[in-house]
Amino acid sequence: MTIWTPELSSQGPRYKALADAIAEAISEGTLSANTRLPPQRRLADALGVTVGTITRAYSEAEQRGLVTARVGSGTYVRDSTPAFGFSHIAPQVQQEDDSIDLSLSLPPPTPERAAGLQRAMKQLSGSMPAMADALSYQPEAGMASSRQTLSHWMGTLGLPVQPEELLINQGGMHGIFITLLALLAPGERIASEELSYPGLISAVQQLHLKTVTVGQDSDGIDVTGLMRRYEQQPFKALYVMPEHHNPTTVAMSQARREALVAFAREKDIWLIEDGVLFVPEAARRGTPLYRLAPERTIYLFSLAKLLGGGLRTGVMRAPEALHARLNAAIRAQSWMPPPLMASLACAWIEHGDADRLLAWQHEELCIRQAMGRDALRGHDVHGHEHGFYLWIVLPAGQRASRLIDELARQHVYLTPGEAFCVGSTAAPQAVRLCLSAAASREQLARALAILKHALDNPAPALWETV
Repeated sequence: MTIWTPELSSQGPRYKALADAIAEAISEGTLSANTRLPPQRRLADALGVTVGTITRAYSEAEQRGLVTARVGSGTYVRDSTPAFGFSHIAPQVQQEDDSIDLSLSLPPPTPERAAGLQRAMKQLSGSMPAMADALSYQPEAGMASSRQTLSHWMGTLGLPVQPEELLINQGGMHGIFITLLALLAPGERIASEELSYPGLISAVQQLHLKTVTVGQDSDGIDVTGLMRRYEQQPFKALYVMPEHHNPTTVAMSQARREALVAFAREKDIWLIEDGVLFVPEAARRGTPLYRLAPERTIYLFSLAKLLGGGLRTGVMRAPEALHARLNAAIRAQSWMPPPLMASLACAWIEHGDADRLLAWQHEELCIRQAMGRDALRGHDVHGHEHGFYLWIVLPAGQRASRLIDELARQHVYLTPGEAFCVGSTAAPQAVRLCLSAAASREQLARALAILKHALDNPAPALWETV
């Protein structure tokens, strides 16, 4: 019987050329869903390559989400419209140097992200009116239908908002920039914790704003200290991450939230509440600030950490008094959020895939958090059950810069505490590890073992001056 035998490109590794050929054949319909790929030895003989090359090519195709290996049966073309199923293996190809980059805040990888997007695209393309709307100029705040879908979905997640309260943007970072642009003029002050999201630091610098910083403890931002700082250096707005602070993972207590709101009302301060690192309602979430002080809180919500960063879709919940200024800022930046991306996100939600993906993600994060805590037992490690990160405070005498360099030599990459320092804040001897960025649990376990060894066996400090 004749078997499928592709022509391989002469450029690059043979296994990658075969994986590319599989992808092309699936795209063209030559290999249809559930088709069994040729046995590895037969295909190796037909192509004149080793069996190892075929094995590696099939593995590559599986990592891309193209095929599925069935034990004892063979390798089959993956059906793009089957019942939902997840894997903790990354769909992307690992880097050639086998590096493990845990420095970036990425959602845990699974081929179902690409499959969910494919189904959303198929659903959207089936409606000519929806396609026409996605290609047309729309209001600065986004299409009413998209805001309705996102409002309803946020409500099911325990974040009740009205469609008319929302403005669609291009993700959390864009929301921060737009909000600062609308609220503050160059030279005016914004307050934040001493350690905060690097994106905020960048936006503040680009907009020529001044910062006022205050510390935090296990209950969140130090409100008493914030009051004292206000008397010395009054500020117009405060940026906070009450539910999952980046990088320390601290959640603000309910009492601290209420004290913060009372202070903001007394001094007429805007609250910028970053909720991009979404925490499920079942995780004993506190009351969002926008629920406690709706008249002065801008709440930022994004799909980047939930569905995929490439969508560049998020929303701002803002009081009506700010909408004109926020709309003007959006128009000056990009005229409008891309309606095509918002439409795809809404199709994803309406299809039901978003809820299933989010449930899987929370379960996967819990598993990875447990892996991190177990592997680093005995060290000062902080995390959130459903969080992306671990915040690791180094033992006395150890330096974050030395640890970062040692791990980099072993191709493991973390983020030093210095990256989160606002203004002139002294850098803590701590590092952030993004558990969710690992391509698989196996890769994460390998990185954690390397980190544990480095923490337990620090390199001796060398004098660098006399």
